[in-house]
Amino acid sequence: MKLAVLADIHGNLAALEAVADDLAAWQPDAIVVAGDIVNRGPLPLACLRFVQARATDAGWRLLRGNHEDYVLEVARNPHEQPPGVEGAVRDNVRWTLRAMHGAEGELALLPEIVRLDTPGGEARAVHASMRHNRDNILVTTPDEELRLQIAPAPPLICVGHTHRPLVRRIDETLVVNVGSVGMPFDGDTRASYGRITWRGAWEAQITRVPYDRERTMRDFAETGYLSESGPVAAIVYDEFLNGLPRLFGWVQLNRDPVLARTITVEESVRAYLEMVRG
Repeated sequence: MKLAVLADIHGNLAALEAVADDLAAWQPDAIVVAGDIVNRGPLPLACLRFVQARATDAGWRLLRGNHEDYVLEVARNPHEQPPGVEGAVRDNVRWTLRAMHGAEGELALLPEIVRLDTPGGEARAVHASMRHNRDNILVTTPDEELRLQIAPAPPLICVGHTHRPLVRRIDETLVVNVGSVGMPFDGDTRASYGRITWRGAWEAQITRVPYDRERTMRDFAETGYLSESGPVAAIVYDEFLNGLPRLFGWVQLNRDPVLARTITVEESVRAYLEMVRG
């Protein structure tokens, strides 16, 4: 059996289409999209429609990630605006909500877990871990912590969320973090997904797919994402360009200074990007 798992598309249609072409050549028996289809990228609705069409026509299985939840939370509470950097992040999510053109309710219909019956037993996909959809599984995660994150342990569990791929065995379970289609954070800007094969035991390979990144750059500009979604857009765009995480570090470093009004959000973004770019 051949299983493909992809995650963290983040509105990057060019990357998604390239991965779909690669999948068509590999011809897996099942395909799972493990969340974060939308947000933090320029074409959220187009990406949702793309995977929905393949769910209908080709049996792709879809689940919900934390970024779908972020969009739904803003839709439920449209006037709520936290102060400081969190408010700026919320403005960025609000742009995605507008770009969904009323389709955001469809995100709530996506499940949090996909389970497949396979010759190798249960193959399970969740966005981040069994505990919640923002719970990082990393190379550095201790074994005792990882056991809690995958419990009850299946023969195979596939996740995303961190945008950093890994393949790791613990006890009788193969754990695969498939990385990110649209926004990798391991310094390799090619799209990432997981190819998992049953040959008497589960084996996994992380596949990297080049795509037309200039097209995505145009999408960032032409959709209004860069000009209309607030100062956080510059940080997200830098993540896309460099394949490295920026947003979390900016929030941690600037939350208190912005709240204390010793620096504005816009000033903090400029200073932070100058610092990380060296």
